[in-house]
Amino acid sequence: MSIFYLVKSLSYMIPILLAVAFLTLVERKVLGYMQLRKGPNMVGPSGLLQPVADGVKLFIKEPVRPSTSSPFLFLATPLLALMLAMTMWAPMPTPYPVINMNLSILLIIAFSSLAVYSILGSGWGSNSKYALIGALRAVAQTISYEVSLGLIILSLVIFTGGFSLQVFNVTQETTWLLLPAWPLAAMWYVSTLAETNRAPFDLTEGESELVSGFNVEYAGGPFALFFLAEYSNILLMNTLSAVMFLGASHVPFMPELSAVNLMSKTALLSVLFLWVRASYPRFRYDQLMHLTWKNFLPLTLAIILWHEAIPVAFAGLPPQFV
Repeated sequence: MSIFYLVKSLSYMIPILLAVAFLTLVERKVLGYMQLRKGPNMVGPSGLLQPVADGVKLFIKEPVRPSTSSPFLFLATPLLALMLAMTMWAPMPTPYPVINMNLSILLIIAFSSLAVYSILGSGWGSNSKYALIGALRAVAQTISYEVSLGLIILSLVIFTGGFSLQVFNVTQETTWLLLPAWPLAAMWYVSTLAETNRAPFDLTEGESELVSGFNVEYAGGPFALFFLAEYSNILLMNTLSAVMFLGASHVPFMPELSAVNLMSKTALLSVLFLWVRASYPRFRYDQLMHLTWKNFLPLTLAIILWHEAIPVAFAGLPPQFV
């Protein structure tokens, strides 16, 4: 029985890790052509084996650990980051979801919030001033944008009437939520950029200011685990965006077409992530915080009040007064 669960876990994780590996290749290719250069093209045909070479190089390097760091925290936080990144894929409404639960979107948000501990633990456990400063900045940014993400999800839950991602599929069988809720979609997409530490919000790894931020002391295998977790979260957020705003991916009696439908939407949103990175300069930190606390937070609260509090307030009045 244990072998069965091991095989099932590997069949669930390996496709995600392969997708993450080749997302790095797509990113380097897209950025290369947008900047009038070739990108990786030497390892394998058209550079297709470059992710394999990068992975082998990272995992066979000697893992360096600062002598004054905390041994447990320093090694446990990369594993925690990757474990949380893999777990968040379980309730996704793929043709064969690992977990089919009623509160799936809350589970994803809860595990996404726990990722803050891996960032803070890595900066604290490194016992380095630069790593700690980077971790504090990363935690502040992540928590701030989680507030916006949570309120946007609450607004969409009011629209759809359920916390399950399957409900989003059923709700959007006739029309996408992107059309009536485009302000929420725009704020959600920008917030996912900040939540996954992508440009122009990559201030957690501002190499010109913090020398790689919270993971400055990591090299080799532990650094690769952080890298895999970050790119897995990028794919997860884009898949979640596709489910929430770009319509139902379910095709009756044809799970293969359902998977292709969802993958196509996720790939399109991921390419937009790369396009944004190639187009915009990095924000200042005060601009980053101003965007979420002074712009996104009031807007999302106003939308929630408009769709929830006002109908409740007028519920007892005669129809001519509503």
